Amino acid sequence: MQAAGPFRRFQGLFDEEAQDSMIGLLAKWFIPNSGALDAPGVRGAYGTLCGAVGIALNALLFLGKLLAGSLSGSIAVTADAFNNLSDAGSSLITLIGFRMAGRKPDPQHPFGHGRIEYISGFIVALAILLMGFELLTGSIEKIAAPEPVAFSPLSAGILVASILIKLYMAFYNRRIGAKIDSSAMRAAATDSLSDCVATAVVLASMLIGHWTQLRIDGWCGLLVALFILYAGFSAARETVGPLLGEPPTKEYVQQIEEYVLSHEGVVGIHDLIVHNYGPGRSMISLHVEVPAGGDILELHDMIDNIEHGLRERMGCEAVIHMDPVVTDDARLNELREQVAGFAREIDPAITIHDFRMVSGPTHTNLIFDAVVPYRFRLSDEEVRRRLTERIRALPGRYFAVVEIDKSHVL
Repeated sequence: MQAAGPFRRFQGLFDEEAQDSMIGLLAKWFIPNSGALDAPGVRGAYGTLCGAVGIALNALLFLGKLLAGSLSGSIAVTADAFNNLSDAGSSLITLIGFRMAGRKPDPQHPFGHGRIEYISGFIVALAILLMGFELLTGSIEKIAAPEPVAFSPLSAGILVASILIKLYMAFYNRRIGAKIDSSAMRAAATDSLSDCVATAVVLASMLIGHWTQLRIDGWCGLLVALFILYAGFSAARETVGPLLGEPPTKEYVQQIEEYVLSHEGVVGIHDLIVHNYGPGRSMISLHVEVPAGGDILELHDMIDNIEHGLRERMGCEAVIHMDPVVTDDARLNELREQVAGFAREIDPAITIHDFRMVSGPTHTNLIFDAVVPYRFRLSDEEVRRRLTERIRALPGRYFAVVEIDKSHVL
């Protein structure tokens, strides 16, 4: 998954070493074999560590801002302090989510608890949206009835320190989230960046109000609220996708296809479905085409080896259905290529599989499945009609028996 859009413009602020130096040091101390991200438990340990660091830093920011707000009498700083307290709660949710996601499968959850991580990320996204709506409401009220913003050097200094800390938190959450491919960590990074921008606007409005007497606090808050809402919706969309079910990446599909097709005896594959039960917890099913004239025991042994290989190489459980196809019939092969060409003429994205020819005394049936993308410009009936017409036009008496399938991969 790609990082949320608001981060791209900030990517160059820290180099790679500075972004996760503290987390990297803590990981070496507290996470055995911390460099092996694919090792069992290491991924969850990173999430737990980052959640614990987030709780500690947000608690310190809360205490510092609460003190500054009390000394300066600034309501804005005090409100920002309680925002950091809610962020500590978000970090706690992330930590609990990783701990629960790492639990072993049980009779009630035979595929594990990995999707809890997506749920924790969604809860954090909801917290971002809630903060955005609250800031939006407060900003509109301040626009309608502007008030002077209190200023003190101590408050300004604490806000600057808060911005730097939150910027660091955004980058280490984003970096570790990218390393372990965690939508929950990316949501936490979005939360930290939103807080960084919100605090920066509080500081800017405080300084502008102090120097110019302009009361722009409400307008600045409105801009920040819109940014936070955008970030929250982006984080929610990223975490909801895996919960609802989304297609695997093209790279993941390509790795599966290349490995399966590398085995001698595999003619083709189709009907690949990937079920995501949490990061690093996938189950796949696919159909593997094998020569109809091959030795059934040898082919079955090959399928078993492919399933074991997919588990070892890609960490996924695989269930493979073996489809025998005729490969030594020249006329059948010629017809298969012709029909595949008819499908490509309709659209290059359409493919066919399970092509069979059944001859009878009056006509010959060509039986096959046509795979059509979702939201295709033509209806299934129209695709079937066009293929049937082209096949009926072939020399000889050919009838088409077409089953329209949908592709479950990109």
